Amino acid sequence: MMKRLQEPTRRAALGLIGSACVLPRMALAAGGGVETLSGRAFGTGWRVSAPEGQGLARLRPEIEALFARIDRQLSPWRPDSAISRFNAGGTEGDDPALCHVTSAAVEIARQSEGAFDPTVGPLVARWGFGPVSGGAPDWRALSVSAESITKQRADLTLDLCGIAKGWALDRAMVLMGEAGFTDALFDLGGELSGRGNHPTGRDWRVAVDAPFPGAPSPATLRLPDGAAVATSGTGVQSYALGGMRYSHVIDPRAEAPVAGRLRAVSVVAPDAMSADGWATALLAAGEERGPGIARARNLAALFLLEDAGALSQIRTGAIDDMIL
Repeated sequence: MMKRLQEPTRRAALGLIGSACVLPRMALAAGGGVETLSGRAFGTGWRVSAPEGQGLARLRPEIEALFARIDRQLSPWRPDSAISRFNAGGTEGDDPALCHVTSAAVEIARQSEGAFDPTVGPLVARWGFGPVSGGAPDWRALSVSAESITKQRADLTLDLCGIAKGWALDRAMVLMGEAGFTDALFDLGGELSGRGNHPTGRDWRVAVDAPFPGAPSPATLRLPDGAAVATSGTGVQSYALGGMRYSHVIDPRAEAPVAGRLRAVSVVAPDAMSADGWATALLAAGEERGPGIARARNLAALFLLEDAGALSQIRTGAIDDMIL
C-alpha cells in the first residue's frame, strides 16, 4: 500500500494552497542594490525583490492578506474553501476566483488535448499526492462562464493545483503595481514574475535548477518585462516504491505518474497562471507529445531530459532568446 508523503508536495502546497507546491527552484541572480521581503504561503515560501529604498516592508500585510484570501478560495485541503464546497455538493459554483481559474484551466485542457486536466484530482489522490476524491476525471463535463461553473455529474471534482499558484502570483504582481513598484521580481514557490528591470538596468535573471541533486544549473533565463516563468518537474514531489520512483504529476491518459526521460519543463509566458498551467500540461504530456504541443502553440519552453545522469535539452518557441 502506498504511503502518503510526509513533506509538502505540489498538491499539498495549495492548502496548506496544497503546485508547484514546491517546484524545482529558480534562483534569483545576485546583484547589488536590491531589497527583499519574504514569507510563507501555500505550504511554500515567497520572496519579492525590488530596488532598495522604496519601503518594500510596508507591503507585507497586504501580501499576506491576499494569499490568505486565495487559500480560502482555492485550497482543496480546506473543507471550507470555495473549491472544496464545489467538490462536495451540487453541480454549480459561483465564486469569482474559482470561475476565473477554472476557465483558464479548461482552455489549457482543450489546447493541450487533455494533457492538463483540472478534474484529475481523484487520480492524484490514488497515487498518494492529494486530498481530492470523486468520480472519474472528465474536464469536458465542465461548463464555465465568468459567473458560474456547472458540472454534468455531481461526483466530478476540481483540482486546480497545477495552475492556481500561478494565478496567486499574478495577483501579487497586480498588488505590487498598485503600490507603485515599477521594478520587482516575485518568487512564489519557484515560480517567478518580473516587472521592469534589475537595479543595474538589465533584465531580471533567474537560474533554472537542475531536476536532481548535484547537477549544475542547466540554464540562466533573462526574464522579459512583465513575463513569468514556471517549472514543473518530477524530482522534488515524488516517492520511491519497489525500485520505482513516482512523480506527483499525473498523465491523465495513462492514469499514472509521468514516466520516461522527461524530468522538468520550464515555460515563460506573459502571465504566471499561463506559465504554471502550461508547465504542468507539457510535463504531463511527456517527452514525445510535450515538445510537439509546445511547438504547435508557439510556447517558450525548456524541456530537460535525463539519460543515466546526463541532461539534454529541447527548446521551443522564443526560449532561445531568453537563455543567456
